[in-house]
Amino acid sequence: MSAENTTRTRTRSFLSAEWRYLAMLNYPIDKETLRPFTPRGTELDLWQGEAFVSLVGFLFLDTRVMGVPLPFHRNFEEINLRFYVRHKSQNEWRRGVVFIKEFVQKRAIAVLARALYNENYVLASMAHSIDAEDGFLRPGGKVEYTWNVRGADARLAVTTAGEARTLTPNSHEEFIADHYWGYARQRDGGTKEYRVDHPSWKIWPSKNAAFEGDVKTLYGEPFVEALSASPKSAFVADGSEITVRRGLKLIERVARQEASLAPITETERNAQYKGSH
Repeated sequence: MSAENTTRTRTRSFLSAEWRYLAMLNYPIDKETLRPFTPRGTELDLWQGEAFVSLVGFLFLDTRVMGVPLPFHRNFEEINLRFYVRHKSQNEWRRGVVFIKEFVQKRAIAVLARALYNENYVLASMAHSIDAEDGFLRPGGKVEYTWNVRGADARLAVTTAGEARTLTPNSHEEFIADHYWGYARQRDGGTKEYRVDHPSWKIWPSKNAAFEGDVKTLYGEPFVEALSASPKSAFVADGSEITVRRGLKLIERVARQEASLAPITETERNAQYKGSH
């Protein structure tokens, strides 16, 4: 896979993998709860005036770091809690995500992500159960992820309804699922921006969805109220091959832009992506 940044400057790949069976539970949350977690240089991205956090469980498959498969670190689960921001870059808004916390059971992945991106990775015991056959989710199939942190059990599950469908432009599902940028606060107070390359995903609507767990232990007091309610929406995305690019601090990325050619439009970027497959 190859992809371009939205400037003509390419950033190198850090990680490549497949992300599959992404179960997404989405909760409205008070905007003021998220402001202390919002990286400098970004602002909250809202859906019809509301801020959202999402609990996302998925499978990492065929994982490679800088092109090299790490022994015993190829296939594993991840559970993350994320919210949505945007950053103005020249004449475009970049819509991205910020992670509150990410649980994995592979130590090397956690160590590298903390060191290179300052992401809040935490080790946990994890398992999954997916109603799939020959790589395809069965009709009405259930996707479930479980994890344990310091003796506290947690569970995230979505039972699907109907067939997978493409994302509807400007829909709530597209707002949640279709992002190509990550933003992470750094130890010095700055912000690192990194690109995640993947095609648009298909989704299965949800018949029912559930999250069970001690929110305060898992994510802290600020998220208890939001995550104790029922999700406002839920679905499962099929996923795809992905590439996580190496990050740049925002000030460094701006300097590179100013030294580069004119920015590539989103239409050009999508055409380049399709042409690389």
